[in-house]
Order: sequence, then C-alpha cells, then structure tokens
Amino acid sequence: MEKDYKKSFKELQGPEPPPGLFDRIILAIKREQELQKTKRLLFGFLFLLIISTITTPLSFKVLIIQAKNSGILYFVSTAISDFGIFLTLWQDFSLAILESLPVTAIIFFIASLILFLFSIRLFLYRKGLFLAYLIRK
Repeated sequence: MEKDYKKSFKELQGPEPPPGLFDRIILAIKREQELQKTKRLLFGFLFLLIISTITTPLSFKVLIIQAKNSGILYFVSTAISDFGIFLTLWQDFSLAILESLPVTAIIFFIASLILFLFSIRLFLYRKGLFLAYLIRK
C-alpha cells in the first residue's frame, strides 16, 4: 500500500517546465530593461536637441544685438582700418575692446552651442540604438 501512495504522488506532480525556460525569462527581462533604458535615453536626447536647437539661434541673435549696442564693432573696425595707430595704441584699444565685450551673451551662446554639439554627438554615438528602438515601435 505504501508503494501505491508513492506512485500516486508521483502522478500528481505537474509537468516539468521545458528546459531553458528560466534562461528565456531572464533574457526577456533584460531585454525589457534595455528597452526602457533606451526609451529614457531617446527622450532625453530629444529634449536636449529641441532645447539646444531653440536656444542656439536665439543666443546668437542676442550676441549680435549686444555686440552692436556695446560699440565693440566700432573699436574693431577702427583697429583694422588704421592698423598703424592700432599698433602704437594697442594697449588702449585692447582695454577698450575688453571693456565693451558682451560677456554674458558670449557665455550664453557658447553654452547653448556646446549643448547642441553634445546632443548631436550623443545621437551619432547611439544612432544604431535609437534607430533600432524607433523601428521596433
């Protein structure tokens, strides 16, 4: 009778999972995590690209306007047109040019340009990953 119980319990056990099921589950989880990571990276890239594309021309326009208002173009054109006087008074000209530089506009333009170049570099570095994600959807 004891043997009958053992035989009955063996028959009650469910079917065995197919071999490699655990590995396939882990692989699917890793693939989904990689997809989520790619999605975050893609949206971050798009955000950076949109912001930098908008700010770069605006900051350049602000730089041009401030350069015209500061009078730096007058000093530079005078230095170029009368180079002999510029060489004798180069210290005064240099100081006048440095004093009239629109520093904040230059910094803003350089920062937006760096952000734009960084976003383009990010796209070129990860373009295969981005394109694979976009084609998959």
